[in-house]
Amino acid sequence: AWAIPLAVLGLPAILAFFYAFATIFARLFWSNGLGRILALGLGFGLAEWARSFLLTGFPWNMIGYAAMPVPLLMQSVNLFGMIGISAMSVVAFASPALLAGGVYARTGLALAAALIAFHIGFGWWQLNSSSAQADEENKPVIVRIIQPSIRQDLKWDQYERRNIFETYITMTEAPALGNNGTPDYVIWPETSVPYILSQNPEVLARIDQALQPGQTLLAGVVREEKDSQTGSLRYYNSITVINDLGQITDSFDKVHLVPFGEYLPLEGLLRSVGLQEIAEMPGGFTAGQYRHSLTITSADEMKELSVLPLICYEAIFPDELEYRGKQASVMVNVTNDAWYGNTPGPYQHMRQAQLRAVEQGMPMIRAANNGISAVVDSYGRIISHLKLNEIGVLDTAIPPKRALLLGKSAGGRESGVILILLLAAVILCRNNKKSV
Repeated sequence: AWAIPLAVLGLPAILAFFYAFATIFARLFWSNGLGRILALGLGFGLAEWARSFLLTGFPWNMIGYAAMPVPLLMQSVNLFGMIGISAMSVVAFASPALLAGGVYARTGLALAAALIAFHIGFGWWQLNSSSAQADEENKPVIVRIIQPSIRQDLKWDQYERRNIFETYITMTEAPALGNNGTPDYVIWPETSVPYILSQNPEVLARIDQALQPGQTLLAGVVREEKDSQTGSLRYYNSITVINDLGQITDSFDKVHLVPFGEYLPLEGLLRSVGLQEIAEMPGGFTAGQYRHSLTITSADEMKELSVLPLICYEAIFPDELEYRGKQASVMVNVTNDAWYGNTPGPYQHMRQAQLRAVEQGMPMIRAANNGISAVVDSYGRIISHLKLNEIGVLDTAIPPKRALLLGKSAGGRESGVILILLLAAVILCRNNKKSV
């Protein structure tokens, strides 16, 4: 209950300071004509950059997402990065204000038209060049996504845990859908296993029975670890790889935890006044040390899968996807969006995960407790999905990875170039009384 006012009022109030900074910055560099539009774009670009890391970072719904509602309009992020797209979006969106400025309208609207034309044209070219690559793929790798839509008020109920676990088992054992054959991999969403695996070996034995020969399970779990020096227990929000013998072969621990949700900032002070994190773990979760790929080999050695794991809102951070280990061919995002209820939240979360697929040039497999689960190709196109609150499974071939035009995903460097160019233009306009 105490978290409700923080989420509904406190978080927007804090985030509002970033946009206040954007307008204050723009006002400091204000000038007539196009200069003020460029200053506004620069201010919002800097604000989006700042909120991607300050106070642990929360780049939810950057302005640039408004310019990328469909795959055709998503491809430019590979050139300019999310911050760059956000800054240029403000310039394009605000340019019609110049209609009230007489002589400056022509230049400003021409710039906006050029940005929009390039945005659409580049997207069209990228999507039309994608068909040849997809036709060259070999035998497909099939993944099964489980979406049980467990109610949030039941998820941690100790009297419901057996029913919840058996729901996952039943959906895992369901016959293959379509003509794809037996799935090679099964994905369960975030914190799907309602038991601590190290304390319950019978759970792994039951998973062993459910998996068919050669199948591998990637499950969202709470992982327990004992500190060798202090003897205290630590808990991690993890993705664990379990083979068809019921053996844990690898794990990834969530690196970027949710403040107040999974851990308590200023823990000593806030606990002294009676606050605690929302996660029902003693002392909350511990953050993983670094992101690394998970490499899984099925019985068919031709179907080795190298995965870049993302847990929950880690998928909204475009500049935090560097990882160690073998080069990944697919991203797996496990999440539990039941927290949002029937709000725009799950749809916004899904859109941001979609953009990560485009940025990285990698398909995205998204397993969500109550939606929206989906398989997205490397161009942001949704291959198949389950709707919000729908109960079901998806059996889908994993789309291929693609080569990016710049050889890597655009990020801070490319966005920085956009911001520097905007700054130069703003200074030029400010120093020129006949601003264009």
